[in-house]
Amino acid sequence: MKTPPPTDHPTQAKAGRYLTFSLGAESYGLPVLNVREIIRLCPITPVPRMPEYIKGVINLRGTVIPVLDLRAKFQLAEVAYGERACIIVVQIQNPGGAKTLIGAIVDTVEEVVQLSESDIEPPPDFGGLPNTQFILGLATLKGGVKTLLNIERITLEDGPIVLPQNSNPEKTSR
Repeated sequence: MKTPPPTDHPTQAKAGRYLTFSLGAESYGLPVLNVREIIRLCPITPVPRMPEYIKGVINLRGTVIPVLDLRAKFQLAEVAYGERACIIVVQIQNPGGAKTLIGAIVDTVEEVVQLSESDIEPPPDFGGLPNTQFILGLATLKGGVKTLLNIERITLEDGPIVLPQNSNPEKTSR
């Protein structure tokens, strides 16, 4: 049974600052308040029995962080990571209220933009399919459209990410 995402978080985009990034030819945005840092793509330690979109874990200054590939999560075509690929480290709130860090691999980070209410449209209604629960809204900016994402709903769709107890990349058992 899937754990429902927290309900005390916005389901529609609000005016504010968003970090924009690309996956292929598409452009997306995350609320800056969720973003903790952006790091270069680094070696990722695979963890067995994780969903395909969970690439593994990294050790970020002593903290083990799960890393998901947004291309795989969105079922986009797999491509080799380019030199501008990076990991956006975001903070989310689990259903139990605990805050946790998760890394998301993206093709390119673009910029931080300030969006006003007039820049944001509500998520489109496709009559049930495809599911738009991950979309906070659509921003019209510089003649293009950026999809504003609800990162908590994306990461918690299949329930909280629970790593096996021995997944610390610094420790190996022999």
